[in-house]
Amino acid sequence: MSNHNFTTTILVEQTPAEAFEAITNVRGWWSQEIEGGTERLNDEFTYHYQDIHRCKMKLIEVVPEERVVWKVLENYFNFTEDAKEWTGNKISFEISIKDNQTEIKFTHWGLAPSYECYQICFESWTHYIQDSLYSLITTGKGQPNLKENK
Repeated sequence: MSNHNFTTTILVEQTPAEAFEAITNVRGWWSQEIEGGTERLNDEFTYHYQDIHRCKMKLIEVVPEERVVWKVLENYFNFTEDAKEWTGNKISFEISIKDNQTEIKFTHWGLAPSYECYQICFESWTHYIQDSLYSLITTGKGQPNLKENK
């Protein structure tokens, strides 16, 4: 059911291989605060943004030039009643050819409008995929969150 998932799609001129390389370069489009592996099956990585959001992801499916799927192992939001809203969700990147372009379909499975974080997550994922990942694929430079000064 589409109302229980968030999906956004981008089209680029680059090849599926170039799209796959950018998707797995999570530090290049999401955040420079990523720790751990982001490229291979069973890699695990953590993300954090200040004390607002932390999560731990595991790559559960990696098919070069076709698909990457993450599972949310742990999640914490400091702004929701249920701080673990994403825990157990899956996030997928499907790569295909459409009209001689490369299509990347991003889906956050389980991100439903009933989630307290839905609006901010909708806006954030839209930015990270439509702007930052798109830019990383097409220009070689994304717009990730910068490393925090400590």
